[in-house]
Amino acid sequence: MIPTSFHSGQEVIEKIEQHGYEAYFVGGCVRDFILGRKIGDIDIATSATPNQIQHIFSETIPVGIEHGTVIVRYKKQSFEVTTFRTDGTYSDQRHPDFIQFVSNIDEDLKRRDFTINALAMGSDGRILDLFQGQQDIKERIIRTVGDGMERFSEDPLRIIRGLRFSSQLGFQIDSDTLRAMEQTKAQLENISVERIATEVEKLFAGEHVSIGLNHLIELEIYNHLPVMNKSPEIMRKLPNINSPIHSLAELFTLLHYFSKIPIQTWVSEWKCSKKTKINAVKIGESIKYFESNGLDAWLVYDLDQELFGGFVRLIKILYPEQQLTVEQLENMSGELPIQSKRELKLNGHDVSNLFPERSKGPWINTALNLLEKAVVFKEVNNSKNELKEWLKWNLPEIN
Repeated sequence: MIPTSFHSGQEVIEKIEQHGYEAYFVGGCVRDFILGRKIGDIDIATSATPNQIQHIFSETIPVGIEHGTVIVRYKKQSFEVTTFRTDGTYSDQRHPDFIQFVSNIDEDLKRRDFTINALAMGSDGRILDLFQGQQDIKERIIRTVGDGMERFSEDPLRIIRGLRFSSQLGFQIDSDTLRAMEQTKAQLENISVERIATEVEKLFAGEHVSIGLNHLIELEIYNHLPVMNKSPEIMRKLPNINSPIHSLAELFTLLHYFSKIPIQTWVSEWKCSKKTKINAVKIGESIKYFESNGLDAWLVYDLDQELFGGFVRLIKILYPEQQLTVEQLENMSGELPIQSKRELKLNGHDVSNLFPERSKGPWINTALNLLEKAVVFKEVNNSKNELKEWLKWNLPEIN
């Protein structure tokens, strides 16, 4: 029985069929349905052309119309609807040089990467399986559709995708597919680092990360990835990680600790976002503080709550004897007198007025920093009068 998450998609397919075209659920949603996993994006393949889909549905977004793809908005859900097609050669190793729309789902499935993703399902729940994908799912194997050398040469990113699927699903990779990965891995150097980074992030976030990581190390694929290729010993020394690392910020902070290569180098050469860089630096600073001071109120106060999980995960890897939990940090955060400097009952103007004999300058910010830390450590209450009195006795002299 098809789960409720497919019901709106069923209606989309049935509406396409009412206009005389074929349509099927395809790809990861079918695979995850068979596995009993949570269904993410629901993709649909159809014999209808993009123009015909746009005529059938009132709300569409032509996101990739040149490749046959239209987003259909239906009952507040988005469905990626793509016309059956065959692909030409991949001279840029990303997009086919040309595509040809076809009326047969069989031809469309032949162009897909792995057998577990080359499955189609009708609105009635019947599954079309041309490449024994269901058997591979049963045997927990990742295998390319057709010749692996050809699939990976078309788009070498599929190598990292294969590792990512092994990490997410806990599947082993077929020996012939591993051999094809090894023979084509150098072509990863032709792929944009941004595309690789997206897959690597998913790989390390997988519930079975150790399987994907073992394949990455076994095939020495890291020799063709930024930074790692300059210091391959980093990956060989990487411990057997058995729990997910949820972001590139966490990953590059961890690799910094193993390699001593600056975090800035990792995030720069992997062309990470500004947010990833900021988060990596902050997690790294918090780990350094923890090494010197342990877990205290200031560490919890200074670390954004959204980074608690990443910090705890890395501490568990770097210092397995530590028994930190996110709940522990959240409880300590809830007990803090303030959550930000803005909550101080004394501001810069108040501090300046408190010491009229001093000219305005950087000392005011120094004073506020001292007050902030004193309040966080509960050395003084966050009361205007008490803060003034404390500052009179604790503000350093100006040199």
